[in-house]
Amino acid sequence: MNELQLRQEVLRIGRLLYEKNFVAATDGNISARVNSRSILVTPTGMSKGMLCPEDLLLVGLDGRKLAGTREVSTELRMHLLIYQLRGDVNAVVHAHPPTATGFATAGLALDEPLISEVELSLGRVPLACYALPGSRELCDELSPLITGHNAILMANHGVVTYAEDLLAAYMHMETVEHFARICLVTHQLGRRHALDNRQVDELRGLKKQRATDPGELLRKKA
Repeated sequence: MNELQLRQEVLRIGRLLYEKNFVAATDGNISARVNSRSILVTPTGMSKGMLCPEDLLLVGLDGRKLAGTREVSTELRMHLLIYQLRGDVNAVVHAHPPTATGFATAGLALDEPLISEVELSLGRVPLACYALPGSRELCDELSPLITGHNAILMANHGVVTYAEDLLAAYMHMETVEHFARICLVTHQLGRRHALDNRQVDELRGLKKQRATDPGELLRKKA
């Protein structure tokens, strides 16, 4: 995508977050890598469902604002950290989906192997301890978790997801919230049956096979 197309995609993801009630009022933030030196980010104090292309800011990976008239979110530091630690990541989404944020507020990670599709698409979702949003302390809490996961719950705060592009990062957010709803039902029912180690290993093998040769499964079925 060129920069104009990327701006439009950030706006589209912002509308999806807003329409899905993953953010309220001016909550949340989105960023996308433009090139090896800069990212586009949403501004602070604006609804993510009501943005215009010119509202977005161009920011260097050193945190300097390069273009734009709006103010940068205080949570920019978290985005920059993820880009620094994950060269494969080109987009970051932070939101407050209600059920997943409820788990984060209760101090509960989403790290049990309960759903095969979640294991295949996203994996475990750990919980980072609370620290002030936008602070260096929050980055310190996130740092050990970023390289091994594509989604993290932040205690008493929300969720951050990241991926190779904006749509994939948004899809991770949908998966986190969907999984949280399922986990909530298991808590309400008072029982849950996790996948065992053998089943998890099988799923990891399937995930690896899909990544290395997506057509192999279709050839086997044929």
